[in-house]
Amino acid sequence: MQPQHPLRANRRILAAALVGTAVEFYDFYIYATAAALVFGPLFFPAESVAAQTLFALMSFGIAFIARPVGAVAFGHFGDRIGRKSTLVASLMLMGASTLLIAFLPTYAMAGWIAPALLCVLRFGQGFGLGGEWGGAALLAVENAPKGWEARFGSAPQLGAPVGFLAANGLFLLLGLGLSEQDFQEWGWRVPFLASAVLVGLGLWIRLRIGETRAFREATAREAPPAVPLARLLSHHLGAVVAGSAGVIACFAIFYLATAYALAQGTSTLGYSRETFLAVQLAANFFLAIGIVLAAIHADRASPRQALLIGAIATVVLGLVFGPGLNAGSLWLVFLTLAAALLVMGYVYGPLGAWLPTLFPVPVRYSGISVAFNGGGIIGGAVTPVLAQMLAVEGLGAQAGLLLSVAGLVTLLGVSLAKVWPAAA
Repeated sequence: MQPQHPLRANRRILAAALVGTAVEFYDFYIYATAAALVFGPLFFPAESVAAQTLFALMSFGIAFIARPVGAVAFGHFGDRIGRKSTLVASLMLMGASTLLIAFLPTYAMAGWIAPALLCVLRFGQGFGLGGEWGGAALLAVENAPKGWEARFGSAPQLGAPVGFLAANGLFLLLGLGLSEQDFQEWGWRVPFLASAVLVGLGLWIRLRIGETRAFREATAREAPPAVPLARLLSHHLGAVVAGSAGVIACFAIFYLATAYALAQGTSTLGYSRETFLAVQLAANFFLAIGIVLAAIHADRASPRQALLIGAIATVVLGLVFGPGLNAGSLWLVFLTLAAALLVMGYVYGPLGAWLPTLFPVPVRYSGISVAFNGGGIIGGAVTPVLAQMLAVEGLGAQAGLLLSVAGLVTLLGVSLAKVWPAAA
């Protein structure tokens, strides 16, 4: 009897990593889309359209402050009690925060209470997502057969384009089917309500899986550390810093090519919401292609090599991103976003396999979660806000240079990272 193909033999594990992450990223991206399209005028006082968009993107950035806090909290329990139960808890918190946004009053209804509640729930989203990615990556990688680590580790990464496709696709359908008034009054709430169904699906899949093989073996040899974060920072601080630098490029590319680009496209550049969403949805497929190609490359060579190639490509991308986005041609906009997301696949796809090599199993959940979400503060929160500030000053064409800087930081982090043996 021939052994099963690794992907088929582990399909439940891979489904749990992919579907759960897709649900969480769907929740995250519907906020990004709503922040770019409607949250400015609905939740913030009317000074100017540009100022409202800036405030909305700043509220979007709150989650990136919350993510490292969630990474510490969920990392602690992920290293202490296991990956599975921690993943279930993170999904529930993320889902509850997202669902409650659907019921928020607007600024016209409740004044400053409305944006305050929005920011609280945005913090809850970020806190939950802080524990999501690291656990999903370990669920896949720690169950991967030898030589398949990067391909298994790409399962949670593929949740990003799947979640983005679902989020923006639903907004596109609502935009096509509703009048502008209906969309502003209640249509934007529908994606947040729909998240309850998706969270239920994610929970059903995750509750049917077991603990990872690597965690079981590690806890059989020795008891988990009492405070994983303390051991992490005292023994592996250099790896945390290098890992954080290594993830900055992927966050910077994604949120400039999605939230920032959407805000610019539907305001400064004058495209309709439905047209620009359709362009982004088409470009999103290149992210999935890039993730798959990078994962195959990483297993044949190494995750480090794939990331180095992606970092260099990000530096080059930054030189053409701003001019391409502001070129005045929708085809050039599409090609720019497609190229950006393809490059992102190379700095995002191998992360699930690369970051775990930096930390031993007893502190691995904490290590990769803190590194991943720490880098997200700069790449995902600071970069879009700086880009919008440049756009407000009439310097939108120079916003792409932020990507070049992010690529250089990632190149430095990956180059300097020390790789610890997985069994250390």
